[in-house]
Amino acid sequence: MRKLPPHVLAAGSLLVLIVMSVALAAWIAPYPPAEQNLAARLAAPSAAHWLGTDNLGRDTLSRLLDGGQFSLTIAALATVLTAVTGTAVGVLSARRRGWLDEFFTRTNDVLLAMPEMVVALFLVAAMGTGYHSLLLALTVTGWTPFARLARSLAYDVSARGFIEAARVVGCPPSFIVLKHILPHLAGPLLGQAALRFGQFLINVGALSYLGLGVQPPQSDWGSMLATAQPYAVRAPMTILAPGLVIFVVALCVTLIGQHVSRMTGSRLLLSAAPSRAVADA
Repeated sequence: MRKLPPHVLAAGSLLVLIVMSVALAAWIAPYPPAEQNLAARLAAPSAAHWLGTDNLGRDTLSRLLDGGQFSLTIAALATVLTAVTGTAVGVLSARRRGWLDEFFTRTNDVLLAMPEMVVALFLVAAMGTGYHSLLLALTVTGWTPFARLARSLAYDVSARGFIEAARVVGCPPSFIVLKHILPHLAGPLLGQAALRFGQFLINVGALSYLGLGVQPPQSDWGSMLATAQPYAVRAPMTILAPGLVIFVVALCVTLIGQHVSRMTGSRLLLSAAPSRAVADA
């Protein structure tokens, strides 16, 4: 087993620490996230409030931990939904080919040409704010990168000799897809999922910052940025804390995703080398 690069190991450790802290927010948060103390509003970091308080005297650390549950959950669910949808579309397109492949390819091209944030803003504004509308808005165009990658990889794997051998011996198409094609796609798609998770997290923060995410008294990292903006000079920690945690989580998952993509890409090239040599012979 190859040793992980130091930056990937550090990114993974920091990501696990943040996720675990957010998951245990109900037990480790020093104060209830919605508890107000107007006498201590906009307080500087201290022993009582490690990251200070916001304009209503709410503890910033407690709201950061509580708000992370929404931000990370939405980003994770959007990643899973888009990965499953895009992989299914890409593999089906590569296996069936013909008019179905042409239809999915053109649909994919059209959606890729549309800026994700513009489409998300339109959908959330049309359907109203809320958990489900935000998730749907992220999913509508988010599946297209997965579909393009899965289609390309499925085409390459389908052309290899062991796929033809499985077909000749009578393996059903579903068995070939599940046992021979998807395992070869898992690594690259996992790397893509990590990269997309970071993008979804930023998109969730942007939509919540514009008031299209969670509504008060709930909080997430994007809405914390919007609330803290008028007080950024007087209480800089109220805006630095959520902005920094969004940046750190997105950076960590991006570094991990890039490493997974590099590793799986090199393995695909190595596994393809014998079949290409046979074909050249």
